Amino acid sequence: MSPLDYHIVHRIQHQIARFGSRTALRYLQDGQWRDISWQMLGEQIHQLSLALLAQGVGVQDKVGIFSPNMARWTVADLSTLFLRGVTVPIYPTSTAQQAAYIINNADIKVLFVGEAAQLEAAIQIAAECPQLEHIVLMDGTCDQTDHPLVCDYQQFVAQGGDGEESELQARLADCRMDDLLTLIYTSGTTGTPKGVMLDYANIAAQLQGHDQKLALSEGDVSLCFLPLSHVFERAWTFYVLHRGGINCYLTDTNAVREALVEVRPNVMSAVPRVYEKIFSAVQAKVAKAPVHRRALFHAALAIGHRMAACRQQNRRPAVWLNIAHKAADKLVLSKLRDVLGGRIKFMPCGGAKLDAGIGRFFHAIGINVKLGYGMTETTATVSCWDDIGFNADSIGTLMPGAEVKIGENSEILVRGPMVMRGYYKLAEETAANFTADGFLKTGDAGEFDAQGNLFITDRIKELMKTSGGKYIAPQVIEGAIGKDSMIEQIAVIADARKFVSALVVPCFETLENHARELNIKYHNRLELLRHSQIIAVVEKRIAELQKDLAKFEQVKKFTLLPKAFSMDEGELTPTQKLRRKVIQQRYHQQIEAMYHENPRQDSPKR
Repeated sequence: MSPLDYHIVHRIQHQIARFGSRTALRYLQDGQWRDISWQMLGEQIHQLSLALLAQGVGVQDKVGIFSPNMARWTVADLSTLFLRGVTVPIYPTSTAQQAAYIINNADIKVLFVGEAAQLEAAIQIAAECPQLEHIVLMDGTCDQTDHPLVCDYQQFVAQGGDGEESELQARLADCRMDDLLTLIYTSGTTGTPKGVMLDYANIAAQLQGHDQKLALSEGDVSLCFLPLSHVFERAWTFYVLHRGGINCYLTDTNAVREALVEVRPNVMSAVPRVYEKIFSAVQAKVAKAPVHRRALFHAALAIGHRMAACRQQNRRPAVWLNIAHKAADKLVLSKLRDVLGGRIKFMPCGGAKLDAGIGRFFHAIGINVKLGYGMTETTATVSCWDDIGFNADSIGTLMPGAEVKIGENSEILVRGPMVMRGYYKLAEETAANFTADGFLKTGDAGEFDAQGNLFITDRIKELMKTSGGKYIAPQVIEGAIGKDSMIEQIAVIADARKFVSALVVPCFETLENHARELNIKYHNRLELLRHSQIIAVVEKRIAELQKDLAKFEQVKKFTLLPKAFSMDEGELTPTQKLRRKVIQQRYHQQIEAMYHENPRQDSPKR
């Protein structure tokens, strides 16, 4: 195909004409999964495009989508692109004021809202957004409102007509690779969100690169549960549709476990925390099993590791290993894969570094996790694990077209057709984030090995320096401790401090089960967290988990928190990254207490 053939609008048009009655999208309604065919998808895009034209949406005008995942999210996205508009996603968990900032900064004229929470927020800030002309409610089950800007989805669609047809066809005929496709606002761990400008050439580069790296087939089923407002799931959805796959939309992220069994996906994008939770749940279940079942599990897993090593080294396994693996797979490994639906071909993983041991575990049970590295500014993937010869400690080898070099302070620098055009309305900040020769500064420190595997060694922007002059990479420590089933969240404290401490949110389900086993009586969570036996259990876990860290990196004291860090409180970004400044301000008293008490400093204390 020519480069213009990878224009996502051309790809969708091609698939609509080619596949007709075959399923394109699948969504959950009233407990039942319902299909939208390619032909139906084409009709819905066409009708909504005409409606947007009827409301005066011009070339490169901005259309916002403020909604959880749903099939209409993608319909609204593609309809905007079909008329050369620019889609601007807003995280569904954003506050009214966060949404108002993006609506005004991006000059959004039409805003699609998903459910009651987004509708309420949009109405609340409508008066602050003078350029906003229409608020379109996509969820037909929500109560209607008489607000002058609000319109039901079906009513909005009905406003389009044949009068706009010639204009739509003219815009489709004038599709350009250098048109702006989307503005994606990066939340960042501090500061004001910045609109990342991505164009059609950026998306096309990723479609081409993924075609060379992945084996996604026509009809493969993908479960879409990460937020479409993030570049990872959105770019992946484009790729699924580009390959003729079936995209299944899950609005309620708490229902992933059930959806996996019902949908039985072939592929699914996920963040490391998903794998960590599955790994922790398996380990906790095995720990409670009878001795003979534990022995069977560990023997089967050892065989799985041997077989995975053969696959990765592209060598034929010994006859005895083949026989042993068939038995191990039947008795143990296949049952672990069934938790994910039993049909997984591979699973893209991104958003953060995956613990190497967890990555190897999934490959041992027969789940091909494809860890990738990238940013919103690089249209997601810059590197990913290969099927053969990948290094689980790395973040993979480079995607086709990606050029990476190691710059000053070992910073990973990226150049290529997937790199953003810049930040919207922020020329100076754009210039500051690029080198003189056009490489994007990632803020990550890294290195290559002789085989071309890329490794992240530090996060430059988040390095902490103790009062003793030692540099601390908090993600390394948080990754080591956070993979335990008893730890739900952890925030490391070290900057300008004499030693490393941590705020720890335990997994209360695991903790409460442990309390029952120890016959511990308590009235509430706070009382449970203060119990000496519980503190001792967590202390022992942390000590074991960090034993491979250098002494100066190890957590010396910790405080158990009764409440999880949340986006609602401003402690997490929409991509679940810690907002460290907010956390340190909110828990200032608890942090100071850890540094002003005088217990032994050679082991963690609450």
